[in-house]
Amino acid sequence: MKIGFIGAGNMGGALLKGYAPAAQKKGDVIFVYDQKEAIRSSLEKSFPAVAACGSQQELAEQSDILVLGVKPNVFAELLPQIAEHVKQGSIIVSMAAGIRISFIEGFLGADKKIIRIMPNLPAQVGEAMIAACRNNNVSDEAFKSVFQILEAVGKAEEVTEDLIHCVIGVSGSSPAYTYMYIDALIQAAVDNGMEEDKAKIFAAQSVLGAAKMVLENDISVEQLRINVCSPGGTTIEAVNTLFENGFQDNVKAGFQAAVDKSKLMSK
Repeated sequence: MKIGFIGAGNMGGALLKGYAPAAQKKGDVIFVYDQKEAIRSSLEKSFPAVAACGSQQELAEQSDILVLGVKPNVFAELLPQIAEHVKQGSIIVSMAAGIRISFIEGFLGADKKIIRIMPNLPAQVGEAMIAACRNNNVSDEAFKSVFQILEAVGKAEEVTEDLIHCVIGVSGSSPAYTYMYIDALIQAAVDNGMEEDKAKIFAAQSVLGAAKMVLENDISVEQLRINVCSPGGTTIEAVNTLFENGFQDNVKAGFQAAVDKSKLMSK
């Protein structure tokens, strides 16, 4: 399998690096083109399975799976440049927010196999949550081949394209809300006399452990929260204060703002 990446920044680069070891074992070849020559050179030197291309057209001509890892505002310029060079039968994978499958079809053709994904930043540490949707040209077998790449950097689930806006709110943008929560815990711990480096470990590990319990238990999230709260104890005191200050409502409002912005970007 020949997999090409146009753009190897935060998301595209994380996906490429995550799959590179598996690609080497399977005998796959990863082609990469990025406007920054230093990035192309570094990836080629770091991973035996990676080969840098001199142009995006050259990369498109060789790739069985073509991953578009560029910013949304670049698509209208990029797609016409590669349209005549996309390999027959190849699968195009887009990770750009606000760029619908129909938009890509408009440039590359309605007969093309197109998958739209929405990853998040934890892909950089192998813990991504990735949503994927496809047009009718993508068979189950072709979809599975792309999932093997996505699952190299975390978890992946199929959704319908109309749910991509919701995905942005619940996983695409939510690491930022989580970082805000962790940072608030760190600063509060520092205010109470703990060293910042140690506070960072206490706060981040607690969030990691809590998330793992959600994923590995059949217990509802609400019940998990209740289980931590002893009557008259410290945790229930904190939880009641957060409720009183609109903690959950504020998180929902932030979620909705991300969703509404995604819908606006898609118009």
